[in-house]
Amino acid sequence: MKPEPKPGVLDITAYVGGRASAPGATKVFKLSSNESPLGPSPAVAAALEDARASLALYPEGSATLLREAIAGVYHIDPARIVTSGDGSDALLTMLANAYLQPGDEVVFSEHAFLVYKIATQANSAVPVMVPEKTTNRAIKVDVDGMLAAVTPKTRMVYIANPNNPTGSCLNRDEMARLHAGLPAHVLLVIDAAYGEYVTAKDYDSGLELAAKYPNVVMTRTFSKLYGLAGLRIGWMYASTEICDVINRIRGPFNTALIQQLAGAAAIRDRDHFWKAVEHNNKWLAWVTEEIRKTGLRVDDSCANFVLIHFPAEGDKTAAKADAFLMQGGIILRSVASYGLPNCLRMTIGTEEQNRLAVSLLQKFMAQ
Repeated sequence: MKPEPKPGVLDITAYVGGRASAPGATKVFKLSSNESPLGPSPAVAAALEDARASLALYPEGSATLLREAIAGVYHIDPARIVTSGDGSDALLTMLANAYLQPGDEVVFSEHAFLVYKIATQANSAVPVMVPEKTTNRAIKVDVDGMLAAVTPKTRMVYIANPNNPTGSCLNRDEMARLHAGLPAHVLLVIDAAYGEYVTAKDYDSGLELAAKYPNVVMTRTFSKLYGLAGLRIGWMYASTEICDVINRIRGPFNTALIQQLAGAAAIRDRDHFWKAVEHNNKWLAWVTEEIRKTGLRVDDSCANFVLIHFPAEGDKTAAKADAFLMQGGIILRSVASYGLPNCLRMTIGTEEQNRLAVSLLQKFMAQ
């Protein structure tokens, strides 16, 4: 006899993050994890210094300081916010822990964030992956396909908007149509980790739907645009009823004071926010256009990364491109685990990083 995990756990493929080293390269640029090239707001350094005096003390348990800062920026009710000191991943998982039972079905798109499947299987629920629509410049969530996949056993729908790793996103009307087609008891979880980068006027990060409907949750992170990936701060916005449920199962001090202070400082610095948005807008367009000139397909993206397609066979495959780039010190992300074996994902970096990555791709395609 020995302890046995519950059904589904041993079927999980453990999550593996983007690589951080390139053996043999003298200078390495990591463009594999969609981190901010600008780093955090200068105000964060002062916030971290303020936290030093209280490191021996437990933080305020409900993260009031951070919730009020978020609420002030987005003009929402802080009572409808729950924070996490382990990124938005923890909130996505807690929602599964709270609402899924063995045999329940969870719907998400084919190339969605891997945590959705992990959280589903960890709760002995059934993942239902829906194929996405492919055009010559995008791989996009199929709203009709998602709705067609809903059955009486469906308990939750995860959707990343924008989606990682494809970079595509649904507009406000498409997201509203998805929600309208779901039964009222099905929880729609909108993962807007890259929502800050979207500037299209017809985009809803999930705030509007979550404000209006009791079966919608929006999750966000400080790991991307705010440049705080190392501090792992996430938050969600939902009805007070859903927040009450998550507050019952989260850790009692799940957001450290240092995280609360840093997050509050970061989100209040709107000048740094717009500087990051403007940098991404400029270099996303440049990187996309320059790589397309090499003959490679680059999908349209509304996030801070691009998905680059390579031939399935021959001497220009994704694996060979990856090896060539690594020799030059550029680390991109293989997305084979997302069902895209012929693609690499490139984070938009600094000007130096972007120019080097494009230059190496040009050399690779020309050789």
